[in-house]
Amino acid sequence: MWWRNQTSVSKFILVGFSNLPHLQGILFFVILFLYIVTVTGNILIILIITWDAALHSPMYFFLKNLSFFEICFTLVTVPKMLVNLLAEDKSISFLGCALQMFFFFFFCCSECFLLAAMAYDRYVAICNPLCYTTVMNQQVCWRMVGGVCMLGIPVSLFQSAWLFNMPFCGPNVLNHFFCDIPPVLKLVCADTSMYEKQIMTSTLLFLILPSMLILISYICIINTILKMKSAESRRKAFSTCSSHLIVVTLFYGSGSLTYLQPKSKYSLNVKKFLSLFYTIITPMLNPIIYSLRNNEVKLALRRMAARKVFSWKL
Repeated sequence: MWWRNQTSVSKFILVGFSNLPHLQGILFFVILFLYIVTVTGNILIILIITWDAALHSPMYFFLKNLSFFEICFTLVTVPKMLVNLLAEDKSISFLGCALQMFFFFFFCCSECFLLAAMAYDRYVAICNPLCYTTVMNQQVCWRMVGGVCMLGIPVSLFQSAWLFNMPFCGPNVLNHFFCDIPPVLKLVCADTSMYEKQIMTSTLLFLILPSMLILISYICIINTILKMKSAESRRKAFSTCSSHLIVVTLFYGSGSLTYLQPKSKYSLNVKKFLSLFYTIITPMLNPIIYSLRNNEVKLALRRMAARKVFSWKL
């Protein structure tokens, strides 16, 4: 394989939460429960939007894709973490580690720009309602989702390939529950200054650029809402944006706390617990936020439940 001449390490040991042996069982059941809730909630969102014709609009099309990304995002890290909480062998192969890092950053990057696309959708719907169906047609929506995915592939591939093409001379112990860049970078036995500058630039790009697009969209949205004469119109406009704003705050807030803090700000043990927030908690909260704060989703859920009950009676 391409890395064999670059490193003497063939696998990594994921320490995870081994330093808390008395909490291994509790953590397993808590994380398993959160994972089941996350997957179930996001699958439910996808099914509701797919089955209910009233939700066949661009806003819910993007929400369905967000739920799909969340399922894939958690699938990259959580199952391996659950296995390692119970197994004695906590190793992951060199290639497996590289693939995990690639898919982790791919779904992170994709979600960053998908949230920006969702903000643009709300901007068009509120600021240019007469042009909404023309501007945000089905073809445009598919192109935006495709573009979101295409943006994530080259950056994730470049970061993963560059890092895992560096020499690893040992040790091979990662103080984390998945193959994240900071703990893997500590094991490289070469100068990593150029890579660190590149990763900081990429992180800023994929956090700040979409967040700036979101900020600009919402400045325009708020300006338009404040000019509305009807209080009911203002309330409805704000309600369609509130769920998205909460999700954006959770996603960017947890990501910034983890990746944009100075090296000495948090220990790796603290960062592991911070990582749990954006790898498990945020994907779990997204469907809950959208279902509890969105009347159309709640009504669609009731209609779906009513159809199921009616079909069972028949």
